[in-house]
Amino acid sequence: MSRVLSVKNLRVRFRAQGTLQALLSGNRDPFIDAVRDVSFDIREGETFTLVGESGSGKSTLAMAIAGIHKIAHGSVHFGDSNISELDNNGMQTYRKQISYMWQNPTGSLSPRLSVGSLITEPFKIHGLKQTDLRAEAHRLLNMVGLPTDYTDRYPHQLSGGQARRVGVARALALQPKLIIADEPTAGLDVSVQGEILNLLNKLQDDLGLSMFVITHNLNIVRHISNRTAIMYLGRFVEVGDTDDIFAEARHPYTLALLSANPEADPDAKINRIELQGEVPSLMQRPTGCEFHTRCPVAGKRCKLDFPPDVINDRQHWISCHYPQ
Repeated sequence: MSRVLSVKNLRVRFRAQGTLQALLSGNRDPFIDAVRDVSFDIREGETFTLVGESGSGKSTLAMAIAGIHKIAHGSVHFGDSNISELDNNGMQTYRKQISYMWQNPTGSLSPRLSVGSLITEPFKIHGLKQTDLRAEAHRLLNMVGLPTDYTDRYPHQLSGGQARRVGVARALALQPKLIIADEPTAGLDVSVQGEILNLLNKLQDDLGLSMFVITHNLNIVRHISNRTAIMYLGRFVEVGDTDDIFAEARHPYTLALLSANPEADPDAKINRIELQGEVPSLMQRPTGCEFHTRCPVAGKRCKLDFPPDVINDRQHWISCHYPQ
């Protein structure tokens, strides 16, 4: 399969101090790295999922890929185009080919617009004036399993699951090649989560979409994902085929996340791995391996040296001195 998206050594930085404050304090680097040296590919028809604690940089990475956050270093290639080198027209073309599903299904919908206006808004933004907007609204609603009379409803008249379907319909409007879905099942009942996941799987099969999914829910990952990355403090610590990650996770952080996953069987015996301490501040990153302050197997080497990349024969990648 060919690559739809290729991210290389991506770095996203935000200013932590004003110019004058940094000058007075003698801080020569008044920035924090929200995303640091991240590389990965997404192939045609593939679902790539990103997992990590809140604040680990997942949404920042997604918004940098979408062109919302500025890239400080590295590259994002979509097909043959480096998005950092695109002019305004090129960026507009790029944004026709990717869609972003926001985390809050209802909050991402303007309360002033009807469902029909919301899901056909991309046509107006991109100047597609010859489009029959009402016909397109009906087509998109049919694709996501909503009646066409929902065209005239407003967001406050929708349930959480219906609002998410409207978000999916809006994301599909311009027939994108890649959908970025930030917590696509957040705030939904378990039964509705299953419906949304089944809908996304069906649309992916029917339309040949590639998907980049951000989630905390590891059960979702197993249901929809081809490959998975684990993120900590803005870096990837483990990447591999999803089946391999669940069956043979090797990074201590990944093992801790998997052990914390809820188990449906109340009698199941699970060896929980409890991480000690707090997540370090991005302004004071630990030396060596940045996970060593919480890692249950950390040694002296972890405090001093940044961990090497370990790759096995199935392209299962780990950044760790002592992979399990």
